[in-house]
Amino acid sequence: MENELLKKVRKIEIKTRSLSHQIFAGEYHSAFKGRGMAFSEVREYQWGDDIRNMDWNVTARMRTPYVKIFEEEREMTVLLLIDVSGSRLFGTTDKLKRDLITEIAAVLSFSASINNDKVGALFFSDKIEKFIPPKKGRSHLLRIIRELVYFTPQSRGTDISEALRFLTNAIKRRCTAFLLSDLMDFDANDNPRYEEALKIAKNRHDLSVINIYDPREREIPNVGLVRVKDSESGKFLWVDTSSKELRREYAKWGEDAFLKSKQLLRKYAVDNVSISTDQDYVKGLISFFKSRS
Repeated sequence: MENELLKKVRKIEIKTRSLSHQIFAGEYHSAFKGRGMAFSEVREYQWGDDIRNMDWNVTARMRTPYVKIFEEEREMTVLLLIDVSGSRLFGTTDKLKRDLITEIAAVLSFSASINNDKVGALFFSDKIEKFIPPKKGRSHLLRIIRELVYFTPQSRGTDISEALRFLTNAIKRRCTAFLLSDLMDFDANDNPRYEEALKIAKNRHDLSVINIYDPREREIPNVGLVRVKDSESGKFLWVDTSSKELRREYAKWGEDAFLKSKQLLRKYAVDNVSISTDQDYVKGLISFFKSRS
């Protein structure tokens, strides 16, 4: 069993590391530029230089114009907020939502590492399940990937606010944070429950959301009478999918839930992308990175 797990970790490492090197590293660098500009050196003034960058002390000493040169302060802290609730185990294509989250999180980890950023991970359900503080190094990245592959949460519920509050309270310096979740966290009126926590976290950090979903969460096919299970509560229910009204109501609920989540993210200017288990996540991520550049 241990050998099988190690093989799976190694397979994911090889695939995602290659993607990060070949495709994502440049896009990631352009999309997430670090904390600002830091002074690097001075050189003699050249025609076209911004006079606001003149170094008057060096100019006076050398008796010829000199300007300050600035470089991007590149190193960042990246934190992955990983939804490990029961609903991540759903999937009707060749991938579960968990598998897609794992691969995307691994790609982001390696992309950040290539750019010399520190990477950490927060695993959450309806509580904080595990926190891996941001660090650098290959052994640290492999630890994150191992946890992505076979971490077993204690709870099956979802509370996105808990994760966002932890981000706000535990990470004091501004960081780049990715929330990887199906966003299935609604109140009794089917409104997202995490608005206030999202608003605060967005003001403190560079927060992006990667919404992972399965196509059957937005529409259900006619397959007759089926027994379904709520993966978070564990409850079973018989559903007659041959009913056109049921399928119509289900599709309406799925579309409304998706739109409410999108509207909330738009309200607070949170960059986001939605990726389905039956889609090529490479194209989705590249499009997302380009939209931020």
